[in-house]
Amino acid sequence: MNQYTFSGTAKTVTIGAMIVGVVSMLLTWFVGADDLQSRFWSNFLHNSTFFLGISMMAFFFIAVCITAYAGWASVFKRVWEAMSANMLVGFIFMLVIALTTYFHWNHLYHWADAAAVAEDPILNGKKSFLNPNWYLFGTIIIVGTWVIFGRKMRSLSLAEDEDQGHDFAKHRSMRIWSAVFLPIMGFSSAAMIWQWLMSVDAHWYSTLYAWHAAVSWFVAMICLTILLLIYLKSKGLYKEVTNEHMHDLGKFLFAFSIFWTYMWFSQFMLIWYANIGEETTYFLLRREEYPILFYANLAVNFLIPFFVLMRNDTKRKLGSLAFVSILVFIGHWLDFFLMIKPGVKITRDEHGHMAAHGEEVVHGAAEHGIHESVASSFEVGYTIPGLLELGTMIGFLGLFFFVTLTALSKAPLIAKNDPYLDESLHHHT
Repeated sequence: MNQYTFSGTAKTVTIGAMIVGVVSMLLTWFVGADDLQSRFWSNFLHNSTFFLGISMMAFFFIAVCITAYAGWASVFKRVWEAMSANMLVGFIFMLVIALTTYFHWNHLYHWADAAAVAEDPILNGKKSFLNPNWYLFGTIIIVGTWVIFGRKMRSLSLAEDEDQGHDFAKHRSMRIWSAVFLPIMGFSSAAMIWQWLMSVDAHWYSTLYAWHAAVSWFVAMICLTILLLIYLKSKGLYKEVTNEHMHDLGKFLFAFSIFWTYMWFSQFMLIWYANIGEETTYFLLRREEYPILFYANLAVNFLIPFFVLMRNDTKRKLGSLAFVSILVFIGHWLDFFLMIKPGVKITRDEHGHMAAHGEEVVHGAAEHGIHESVASSFEVGYTIPGLLELGTMIGFLGLFFFVTLTALSKAPLIAKNDPYLDESLHHHT
């Protein structure tokens, strides 16, 4: 059986999840909001960037496999193609963020305030990159480019199914498109990570930040791939996907969880060891004011996959893989929460929504690039995720699966004319 049917039950579940998300966002806007609606916009930014990155990484992995002549995943590459369909949805969501930033309808970024930039020598020095114009047009051009490449590769893949000549012309075209996309993606994704995420803490920067965020996207993508394959196999589909394929996905989850930890620790250790005030403020804020999330980040994203997947057999057991994938996916969602929320809270408070004493602390600290004292108060939605944050995530996840399963139902599950299909069907590790 080589065709997935998007069942009524699956549609009900995904649409129900989307309704939960919409209700959560409406409640955030009307009930759980502050004057600047920063909680709403930060939740929107958090989930938009997270799920856009996951879909982009699915397409990235297709391009890597094609360029590297890797055939092991050919049997289920349609899952990644379907996941990458969410790039268009992510593009629309990020366009909303970019437009509201351009017209100053949100207060996510300190650098978007022209008056603040004029008075701040650090922000003034970064204004050629951190400005609403580049944020808007960079998002349109770069994410639009990702979408164009994704749609072209999808069309070539489907055309390959109808290719009766067996000259692999379509696959050669896919290899060219993949080889062109990879360097574009490498440089452009880093620029977007700096713009969308790192610039939330406008005074701070790290050359390892883009690596950290990109690996987080990649690991989350592997988690959803595993969960989707387990779901499809439970429906009697993808019998060709064996324990050998799942084992390799488990190895990727294990290996890149370690690589993520390497990136996290390298960034933290170098900044801690150098002990330069304007650099340490980023981690000092998160360690002192967000200790549960700070340490849970390492525990969930490193210790759990490391110890559970260390054994060879656990990477071949669907139950173990599902358990780890769910926890690690949530862990990387929390990783993005910790990247975004502290900086947004500071920016919100710097717009005059603190007590007079708090404002004095902000201005005095800002002169030295130190902002951690601003976030000293516990606040659900910023210090830890609240029910509205979890509901919003469920909504975005429901939309992600709805788009993915819709795309999956529109084409055969197996690309029958892929030149590496036979290798994938007989894959052994």
